[in-house]
Amino acid sequence: MTHGLKGALLACLLLLVWLLPSRGQKEDLLLRVLLKEVPEGQEVSLLLPEGQGTVRARGEAQGVWVEGRLQPFWEFPGPYFRLDGRTYRGGVRLLAQEGRLLVVNQVLLEDYLLGVLPAEMPEGFPQEALKAQAVVARTFAVNRLNPRAPYDLCASEICQVYLGLAVETPRHTEAVRGTRGKVLSYQGRAISALYHADSGGMTAGSEEVFQKALPYLRPRPDPYARGPKSQWQLSVSPERAAAALRAMGRTPQAGSLGDSPVVLERSASGRVWRLRLLGVEVQGPEAQRLVRNLGLPSALVEFRGWQAEGRGAGHGVGLSQWGAKGMAEAGYGYREILGHYFPGTFLSDLLLGGIPGPEEAWATR
Repeated sequence: MTHGLKGALLACLLLLVWLLPSRGQKEDLLLRVLLKEVPEGQEVSLLLPEGQGTVRARGEAQGVWVEGRLQPFWEFPGPYFRLDGRTYRGGVRLLAQEGRLLVVNQVLLEDYLLGVLPAEMPEGFPQEALKAQAVVARTFAVNRLNPRAPYDLCASEICQVYLGLAVETPRHTEAVRGTRGKVLSYQGRAISALYHADSGGMTAGSEEVFQKALPYLRPRPDPYARGPKSQWQLSVSPERAAAALRAMGRTPQAGSLGDSPVVLERSASGRVWRLRLLGVEVQGPEAQRLVRNLGLPSALVEFRGWQAEGRGAGHGVGLSQWGAKGMAEAGYGYREILGHYFPGTFLSDLLLGGIPGPEEAWATR
């Protein structure tokens, strides 16, 4: 992994960036993070800072109703607000769309990461692992910028978990500060930076889960991955298997309830690629989705009758969080960790209009 390309702005991102002033730094990216979707007509309350009180709003067919006034949208610039008992940095925008009221946090990228990192990696992990996770989370966010959509990211695990100001910790903040502005790039573009909990000793190729083969998301040995689910055993019932198939629009064959799962083919990383279950055969990413629908932590699994014995947790693509922890404990730096999980990528500076360096920028926060 090289950290070259300094001084070169990722041209493909320029069209997707807004630049705003920030506390202690000159400029930063503005993200729009969906915090909540509220059905039309249902009220939502926002607590504003410094004695500005509570704002009550609801979505209507014609726009956003706020304190007795109907308008196309409503915004509060920040610097903080509170929603459902949780405080968020930045501002908030309310807009009505397709029968829903969207509550969108408008937050600077580096502030956003302060509320993501603690939700995605434990504070007790080594600092180099936390730094690697910070770069991956930043790259994931930058890759999702889309000015044509009403928001860029959601706040749940469907995107990456974002819990706001209350979860921030000094060690996570240090990791964000120490990697400020760093993203992973491939051929001049921010990569699709994926991650998971535990590879079980071997990461997966992107095509195994997401159908598209990417050159920097290849199966990789992950010998340092040692987590609570590095090895596991679980029982699967025929009833659960039938429900999992039906959830995918497939119908178990009559009289097949005694037919336990059979792996017919495995992927390059050793994960289930073709599976027969209750007389139904599925393959490719659909087979891995079926395994997850069975309630199993990973598709790196063998079946002995209805007993599942497996390794790892998550889809297996990209950075393995427990593997990163093991590498950091073995003495590897965050650049080497990223280079292992994302071969062929660059650690690049996402320049934000001539901002100061990390130490100077954070000294005044």
